[in-house]
Amino acid sequence: MMIEQVADPLPQAGFAKIVLELEVNNHPGVMSHICNLFARRAFNVEGILCMPLGDARRSRIWLLVYEDQRLDQMVRQLEKLEDVLAVRQHGAEHEVFERLESFFH
Repeated sequence: MMIEQVADPLPQAGFAKIVLELEVNNHPGVMSHICNLFARRAFNVEGILCMPLGDARRSRIWLLVYEDQRLDQMVRQLEKLEDVLAVRQHGAEHEVFERLESFFH
Protein backbone atom coordinates (compact mmCIF):
# COMPACT_ATOMS: atom_id res chain seq x y z
CA MET A 1 0.00 0.00 0.00
CA MET A 2 1.32 3.43 -0.93
CA ILE A 3 0.58 6.46 1.26
CA GLU A 4 0.81 9.94 -0.20
CA GLN A 5 2.27 12.55 2.12
CA VAL A 6 0.48 15.89 1.65
CA ALA A 7 2.52 18.05 4.03
CA ASP A 8 4.94 17.60 6.88
CA PRO A 9 2.77 18.15 9.99
CA LEU A 10 5.80 18.38 12.27
CA PRO A 11 7.57 21.72 12.69
CA GLN A 12 10.85 22.22 10.93
CA ALA A 13 13.99 22.93 12.92
CA GLY A 14 14.73 26.59 13.42
CA PHE A 15 11.17 27.90 13.57
CA ALA A 16 10.19 29.76 16.73
CA LYS A 17 6.89 29.34 18.53
CA ILE A 18 4.55 32.30 18.50
CA VAL A 19 1.11 33.04 19.89
CA LEU A 20 -1.81 34.06 17.70
CA GLU A 21 -4.50 35.92 19.66
CA LEU A 22 -7.95 35.98 18.08
CA GLU A 23 -11.04 37.87 19.13
CA VAL A 24 -14.13 36.08 17.82
CA ASN A 25 -17.90 36.11 18.02
CA ASN A 26 -18.82 33.57 20.68
CA HIS A 27 -21.27 30.95 19.42
CA PRO A 28 -21.24 27.16 18.91
CA GLY A 29 -18.94 26.00 16.14
CA VAL A 30 -16.47 28.92 16.07
CA MET A 31 -13.64 26.98 17.72
CA SER A 32 -14.28 23.98 15.48
CA HIS A 33 -14.21 26.16 12.36
CA ILE A 34 -10.87 27.70 13.34
CA CYS A 35 -9.30 24.34 14.24
CA ASN A 36 -10.52 22.81 10.97
CA LEU A 37 -8.87 25.64 9.03
CA PHE A 38 -5.50 24.66 10.54
CA ALA A 39 -6.13 20.91 10.18
CA ARG A 40 -7.07 21.13 6.48
CA ARG A 41 -3.70 22.75 5.80
CA ALA A 42 -1.74 20.31 8.01
CA PHE A 43 -0.61 23.25 10.16
CA ASN A 44 0.31 22.01 13.63
CA VAL A 45 -1.20 23.83 16.64
CA GLU A 46 0.80 23.19 19.82
CA GLY A 47 -1.77 24.67 22.22
CA ILE A 48 -5.22 26.27 22.31
CA LEU A 49 -6.82 28.39 25.01
CA CYS A 50 -10.26 30.00 24.73
CA MET A 51 -12.07 32.27 27.19
CA PRO A 52 -15.32 34.24 26.90
CA LEU A 53 -15.07 38.02 27.29
CA GLY A 54 -17.35 40.31 29.30
CA ASP A 55 -20.96 39.54 28.41
CA ALA A 56 -19.90 36.31 26.59
CA ARG A 57 -20.90 37.56 23.13
CA ARG A 58 -17.21 37.49 22.22
CA SER A 59 -14.32 35.17 23.09
CA ARG A 60 -10.56 35.39 22.96
CA ILE A 61 -8.64 32.43 21.53
CA TRP A 62 -4.88 31.97 21.87
CA LEU A 63 -3.13 29.53 19.51
CA LEU A 64 0.46 28.43 20.10
CA VAL A 65 1.98 27.72 16.67
CA TYR A 66 5.33 27.58 14.89
CA GLU A 67 6.29 30.61 12.83
CA ASP A 68 6.90 28.86 9.54
CA GLN A 69 6.59 30.08 5.96
CA ARG A 70 2.84 29.37 5.85
CA LEU A 71 1.91 31.48 8.88
CA ASP A 72 1.15 34.68 6.96
CA GLN A 73 -1.22 32.74 4.72
CA MET A 74 -2.94 31.22 7.77
CA VAL A 75 -3.41 34.66 9.33
CA ARG A 76 -4.96 35.97 6.10
CA GLN A 77 -7.34 32.99 6.05
CA LEU A 78 -8.31 33.62 9.68
CA GLU A 79 -8.99 37.30 8.95
CA LYS A 80 -11.42 36.27 6.17
CA LEU A 81 -13.60 34.26 8.57
CA GLU A 82 -16.81 36.08 9.38
CA ASP A 83 -16.65 35.39 13.12
CA VAL A 84 -13.00 36.45 13.56
CA LEU A 85 -13.01 40.10 14.65
CA ALA A 86 -9.25 40.57 15.14
CA VAL A 87 -5.97 38.63 14.85
CA ARG A 88 -2.81 39.64 16.70
CA GLN A 89 0.60 37.97 16.61
CA HIS A 90 2.81 37.79 19.69
CA GLY A 91 6.38 36.60 19.90
CA ALA A 92 7.78 33.94 22.19
CA GLU A 93 7.80 36.43 25.07
CA HIS A 94 3.99 36.19 25.35
CA GLU A 95 3.42 34.12 28.47
CA VAL A 96 -0.25 33.08 28.40
CA PHE A 97 0.60 29.38 27.95
CA GLU A 98 3.47 29.45 30.48
CA ARG A 99 1.18 30.98 33.11
CA LEU A 100 -1.45 28.34 32.44
CA GLU A 101 1.10 25.52 32.65
CA SER A 102 2.30 26.75 36.04
CA PHE A 103 -1.31 26.69 37.24
CA PHE A 104 -1.47 22.89 36.70
CA HIS A 105 1.83 22.00 38.43
